[in-house]
Amino acid sequence: MTGVVEPHIRVQPGDFDLQTEVDRLTHDTRGVGAIVTFSGLCRDEGGTLAALELEHYPGMAEAEMTRIARLAIERFHLLGLTVIHRYGKIVAGANIVLVVAAAPHRQAAFDGANFVMDFLKTSAPFWKKEHGKDGATGDWVTAKSADDKAHDKWK
Repeated sequence: MTGVVEPHIRVQPGDFDLQTEVDRLTHDTRGVGAIVTFSGLCRDEGGTLAALELEHYPGMAEAEMTRIARLAIERFHLLGLTVIHRYGKIVAGANIVLVVAAAPHRQAAFDGANFVMDFLKTSAPFWKKEHGKDGATGDWVTAKSADDKAHDKWK
């Protein structure tokens, strides 16, 4: 990879394949010394959750994800970055989000992926609603103070 690194950003209803995304980031560069991946899954919350319903603000979600990704690329000197977030009804155990960070060294890749996730949780316009196995639909999930604290550590 040469020149300015542009992130690969997608918001999609369908699943993604981790190995395909890693291969796409690393196929044309020899400078990558580390790849860090984070794949977020839909938990079953102790057997009570059937699915999460994820909504997003189209256009704005992609723009915010791109802004976050560019900050990470610049701050951690990443050689490549992919961020994929799904929307729709996602069953327990299925993929929700993927971050793949490529860097010359491991710490930059770890920090870049962590930075992206901390900012996605607090800044990207996504909303979650729980659907229970008993058929009950919960309220929209509220933000957690732990997410704000994780975000604030990067200031």
